Amino acid sequence: MELRPDDLPPRERYKLLIGCIVPRPIAFVSTISLDGRPNLAPFSFFSGIGSDPLTLLFCPSNAPDGSEKDTLRNCKPIAEGGQGQFVVNAAIEEYAREVAACGEALPPHESEWDLARLASAPSRLVKPARVAQSPWAFECETVQVVRTNPGRPAGGNVVIGRVVHVFLDDAVVAPTLRVDPDRLHAIARMGGFAYARTRERFELPPDRSALDQPPPF
Repeated sequence: MELRPDDLPPRERYKLLIGCIVPRPIAFVSTISLDGRPNLAPFSFFSGIGSDPLTLLFCPSNAPDGSEKDTLRNCKPIAEGGQGQFVVNAAIEEYAREVAACGEALPPHESEWDLARLASAPSRLVKPARVAQSPWAFECETVQVVRTNPGRPAGGNVVIGRVVHVFLDDAVVAPTLRVDPDRLHAIARMGGFAYARTRERFELPPDRSALDQPPPF
């Protein structure tokens, strides 16, 4: 099968992205509006960028009418009318249902925090709170938003954030700052409504010597 993206409607293109790019880590992002309304939403287009400075990105798409979703409206740079801050929380098995529930589009006067019944904890350097149960949280200041199709439904937005503070639960991290995946219990997104656990893993060296290793499966 050979496909040209321009021949497909956006919904079919989206299905290809979420079906082929798997598993996808989930950014559980907390923000706060200019008038003080907290927001909490999951995004599965999420990745680190670099360690000097410590930066990451997540990608909130435009709303069905082409407008900015609450998370983007809240965290875009101050010069663009936002707060310029956000917190990325972990997505883990312990509150997987709550992560999924926060994907619902709520009216501005309703809170995802209340819907999911998740407790918040104050952040150290940014205004948005972190999820109290989260084993890690990255407090971020927004560096830039790259918009791939402003004002259009399904248009993408890349939010780049500089991490200014990190919270780590001592229960999941060793003194060497190595996070223990057996204690973290992270979850990831697959295609459709599917999720994946991260309990089955294997190791390979990051060079040609990997070819000399026995097949992992």
